[in-house]
Amino acid sequence: MSTRWYQEKKREHYYKQAKQQGYRARSAYKLKQIHSKYHIFKKGDTVIDLGAAPGGWSQVAQELIGPTGMIIGVDLEPMAPLDNVVFIQGDMTTEQTKEQLTEAMKGTQADVILSDMSPDITGNYTMDQARSVWLCLQAFEVAQHLLKSQGHFICKLFEGEDKKDILNPLQQSFYIVKQFSPQASRKSSSETYLIAKGYKG
Repeated sequence: MSTRWYQEKKREHYYKQAKQQGYRARSAYKLKQIHSKYHIFKKGDTVIDLGAAPGGWSQVAQELIGPTGMIIGVDLEPMAPLDNVVFIQGDMTTEQTKEQLTEAMKGTQADVILSDMSPDITGNYTMDQARSVWLCLQAFEVAQHLLKSQGHFICKLFEGEDKKDILNPLQQSFYIVKQFSPQASRKSSSETYLIAKGYKG
């Protein structure tokens, strides 16, 4: 059985499962697997979802925080409405969108900040990897302003030599920092997730 065949079957499995269970993207299972291992969410949490479209992660967060929680999603692309989700269409790397997000928080802080943001793939891996780390740093900047003490932060990045540029500040700022590759990620993918728990504030 070829590795490629297995990868295709797995992709197909999560894609079909997402369709059957009403999730907007198979990436929903990545967040489910992260939560299952690291217990990120609790009922009533306030969650910021960066790179939210088409909404798969917001759907999973919605289930886990319940109707008393709140989600604010941000993405460059439009996203169809979801109950209990405030959506901002904008570029998270600009000051204007960061200000919109701060205003939407209405003086409160988030329990969890998620970033599934991904760069436009150029085919130049060194550039793509560096860009993915830069997006993580942008998300971490949001966390420094809007994450509660003891809150949690998750970001996607591509493996590579620049990883230390985000790993080091996270290790200084959180009590626990782990790296995790969900089963729902493609085996051929270089993406991984940094799970940072217990923000020191």
